[in-house]
Amino acid sequence: MMNEIANPMTLEALTESIRTAVRLQDYAGGEHEIAEAMRMHPHSPVPHNLMGILLASHHELLAAMKHFRAAAALDPTYIPARCNLEQCASFTGQGNFAYSPGDCQSVPAWNPWKIVYDEKGIGHVVRRKHSC
Repeated sequence: MMNEIANPMTLEALTESIRTAVRLQDYAGGEHEIAEAMRMHPHSPVPHNLMGILLASHHELLAAMKHFRAAAALDPTYIPARCNLEQCASFTGQGNFAYSPGDCQSVPAWNPWKIVYDEKGIGHVVRRKHSC
């Protein structure tokens, strides 16, 4: 008998289930599903990315960033983890997380922030002057 979670479509089903859990604020139920997926797919970045989204939605940003970094470490080409990590670390974060590659938003053409280095080589984030 094949376990249901071993089915390749299950990670997609898990993704949709976590979208629903976050929308309904069912964090405990979502966490249980993700923990089971992590156990069944220890080398997949998907469960870590979803756990990061769940934690960030529950305002636990530091823990969320750890899971996004774990997802990126498991698969450096997994774009949603990088998008979500940037989202958590951004000054202009909108709370729109990438559950799957199709959810990744493109980088805006104009970034209002820049890094300016002082005479000691320390970088400071400053707002750009916008000239239209």
